[in-house]
Amino acid sequence: MKKIKKEFKSLQDWFFVDEFFENGIIKIKNNYFIKILKITPINYNLKSELEKEAILNAYKTFLKSYQDDIQIIIQSKKEDFSKHIESIKKQNKKENSLNKKNMVNLSNQYIEFINLKNKEKNSSSKNFYILIHSQKVSENYPSELIYQDLKEKYLKIKDLLSRCGNETIEINNIEDIKNIYFSFLNIKEYFYK
Repeated sequence: MKKIKKEFKSLQDWFFVDEFFENGIIKIKNNYFIKILKITPINYNLKSELEKEAILNAYKTFLKSYQDDIQIIIQSKKEDFSKHIESIKKQNKKENSLNKKNMVNLSNQYIEFINLKNKEKNSSSKNFYILIHSQKVSENYPSELIYQDLKEKYLKIKDLLSRCGNETIEINNIEDIKNIYFSFLNIKEYFYK
């Protein structure tokens, strides 16, 4: 029986990013370029029925009229209320008088309430991102044209999603791009510190 030798690839082989650029563009292998856009959501549940219908129609228009491929990423992050609870406990330690002791009891009940609600609902916040990309280009393709192409796509998405009530944020800072990219790859480390 012949043994099959396992071939382990290095991180560099697996990692598909070639370079991060200051304008927020990421060059990936095979000469594609991507850009990450952050979407600020609306609270759909607080809208009236008429507003909900208008939002859904605007979103349908976005999906129908944007012809390029996009990737929508939703990240859920479990909320950490420990700092908030710790600040309440510190305030409780400062309280001395009888009236303030009643406040301490009330604060402790509030802490119990927060913990209970957090366990029941598994409180989390969500980050919404859209990844847009350029067509595959040759090595010597002018970078200005790549940037212009991605900028036009961003502006179109921004216009279409603003009709839904969403704000679209172009992320241009290289450190912000790296942090977001890191969060995609290292969910446990990023979200459960």
